[in-house]
Amino acid sequence: MAIVRDMMPAFDLFQPTTLDDALALLAEHGREAWVLAGGLDSFDWLKDRIKRPKVVVDLGGVAELRGIRDAQGGLEIGAMTTLTEVVRHRRVRASFAVLAVAAEHVATPQIRNQGTLGGNVTQDTRCWYYRSGWPCYRAGGNTCYAAAPIAMNREHCILGSSRCVAVNPSDTAPALIALGAKMVVRSERKTRVYDAEDFFIGPAIDITRMTVLEPDDLLTHVHLPAHWADARFYYEKVRDRGSWDFQLASVAAAFRVEGGTIREARIAVNGVAPYPLRLEKVERMVAGTAGGEEVAAAAGEAAVEGARPLRHNDYKIPLMRNLVRRAVRSAV
Repeated sequence: MAIVRDMMPAFDLFQPTTLDDALALLAEHGREAWVLAGGLDSFDWLKDRIKRPKVVVDLGGVAELRGIRDAQGGLEIGAMTTLTEVVRHRRVRASFAVLAVAAEHVATPQIRNQGTLGGNVTQDTRCWYYRSGWPCYRAGGNTCYAAAPIAMNREHCILGSSRCVAVNPSDTAPALIALGAKMVVRSERKTRVYDAEDFFIGPAIDITRMTVLEPDDLLTHVHLPAHWADARFYYEKVRDRGSWDFQLASVAAAFRVEGGTIREARIAVNGVAPYPLRLEKVERMVAGTAGGEEVAAAAGEAAVEGARPLRHNDYKIPLMRNLVRRAVRSAV
């Protein structure tokens, strides 16, 4: 008798067509529900049987979560807007170009056609121990296998670890922080708005998740405020291959420059900590200066203060230092 080995565990699939219906489903099923956006991260979890939800809520039919609209002088982007739409949108490219460039660095064109902005910022870490089903802290266990003396940890963090050393994988997250984006989170009970840098959390707050989202929450929209429209931007992502790969480290920056002086700066890095990291000390250091090589070099050194590399990722210290240096040097 043949043994049938299906690729995914069985679950109930719900496909709501309104935001209210989606929120009601999440409120009803709580931790037993899994939210499906573009599906690119979800299908990996489900096929590998590491995640076994009883209910999957597919947001593909919720039109309210799609599209890019003018809002309060800035832009409002629905969480289900594809990365390709973000890349190609005329005003995103013209006024908030750092986000368009970051979105264009995600994986491949085929993946960007399916993947969404909301999915990109809420995806889980790519730590191979965790994603292979090892019982680590993040999975509810009592150790971090990536931090062990003989572990393979080339892609893990050098800053901000607390038991878990996995990094945030999102390419668009540092760009949203650099733009001062607001993240709109809704549940059936309430609506909350977070600054982008506060939307992401580290293991010291909750080791089992990477964002503020509770089981009955949805990220519905991202608002880009007018303040950073048409600023001077810089984005750079370093990865092993020119496409597909996740970042080893990345930087996104926005500068307000007047008369050759940096009046205001926002700088964020990713791939080096369990969350995208805003470099507020570096921002204060460069504000009021004319930039230049000396300031940029000092900014790079300040960015890596306190870094503690693991066995195989000490290369991330000079990498992050140089990314920040290049970002600041580009401002004027």
